[in-house]
Amino acid sequence: MKLSGLRYLGKQGLENVWKNRMMAFASFCVLLVSLLLVGLSILLFMNLNSIIGGIENKNEVIVFLDPEITQVQTEKVQSELELIENIDSISFYSKEEAFESMKDSMDEYANVFDSLGDDNPLPDSFRIRIENIDYTAETVSLIENIDYIYSIRAPYDFVNVLSELREILTWGASAIVIALAIVSMVIISNTTKASVFARRNEISIMKYVGATNAFIRIPFFVEGMVTGFAAGIIATIITWIGYDALVDLLTGEVNLLNVIGMGTIIEFGDIALTVAVLYILSGGLIGALGSVISTRKHLNV
Repeated sequence: MKLSGLRYLGKQGLENVWKNRMMAFASFCVLLVSLLLVGLSILLFMNLNSIIGGIENKNEVIVFLDPEITQVQTEKVQSELELIENIDSISFYSKEEAFESMKDSMDEYANVFDSLGDDNPLPDSFRIRIENIDYTAETVSLIENIDYIYSIRAPYDFVNVLSELREILTWGASAIVIALAIVSMVIISNTTKASVFARRNEISIMKYVGATNAFIRIPFFVEGMVTGFAAGIIATIITWIGYDALVDLLTGEVNLLNVIGMGTIIEFGDIALTVAVLYILSGGLIGALGSVISTRKHLNV
């Protein structure tokens, strides 16, 4: 087909959007709602996963060192800890710091602490953050093989709860997104079929006068694509406004944010371009393919 012919058919598709504006608007609304349902579900899942990741970062494995350990031996232990891949960060916590922290948190026993004088019964320690908590047990096992370690305290219960929560969230969110996507596709397909059915006579006439299937389908393809692009653009704007409004609402709940780790909430500005591209491309593709597929039945004249 010549370029001039494609240009003509593209123009026809754009004009059809206005000529059949009621059906085009119906398709636009269905596409918009479907994109929002799936898109917001994915964003919710991403943020919940990010929040869980932020909570994970608050967990610590505490490695208590031998009370008689020397400075050189302490440095050797740290060097060996740094070689373990699943360790994200290591910080040294001296017995003096630990003793002062204990005194500050137990003011009512100040006399007891004073009676100890310079005798500090606490050991030096390392505070370690695990990169992937799913492998906490394996990481602790590697740490236990290092010399000059007196004991290790690991939050196994905390790790197990988070791991189970992440698994439940992943499966649940995946099921919801897939279900919403299927329902959306069915609704979009039915709406598109209704739009094409309303113009079946137009398709039949074009077929009888010798128009090829491609000649008939291209305007529908353009019409569906334009409708989908418009739905994607509006979905991006609505998502942006609603997302920012929700984040602003949450920022007023300071205590809540400290618990869930508000710093792990994804800023929409960081993902705005990706969301917009996915919305617009998905809307255009679904709208275009839905229109073309729905014409198949009426092309068999």
